[in-house]
Amino acid sequence: MFGLGFQEVLLILFIALIVVGPGKLPDLARALGRGLAEFRKATNELKSTFDQDETVQELKKEFRTAQSQIMLENLGSSTAAEGPREASPSGQTASPSVSPEEGPKAEAPSRESAGGGKAS
Repeated sequence: MFGLGFQEVLLILFIALIVVGPGKLPDLARALGRGLAEFRKATNELKSTFDQDETVQELKKEFRTAQSQIMLENLGSSTAAEGPREASPSGQTASPSVSPEEGPKAEAPSRESAGGGKAS
C-alpha cells in the first residue's frame, strides 16, 4: 500500500507494542481502523461529488448546444417563411414585401454573435 514490506510492518508493530503497551494496543488498532474507514468514506464521497459535477457540466454543454441549434433552426425557418428574395435593378437582393422607399430593414445582432456566448 505505502511501499512497506513485511519487515517494516513488523518493526512498526513492535515499536507500537513497546510504546503503547499490550493493554492499549487493541484499542489503538480499533481506533486506527475506524479512522481509516472514515477517511475512505469521505474520499469516496468527494470522488462521487466530482463525478456528479462533471456530469452536470456535460449536461449543461449539451443543453447549450441543443439550444443554439434550435435557435439557428428557428432563424432559418423564419427566413424561409418570408419568401424568396427578388433581385433589384441594382443587383442586390431584397424582400418582396419591402418597398424601395423603405429600404431593407437592418436586423439587430443576436446575442450569440454579439457576445460570443458565455465562457464557463
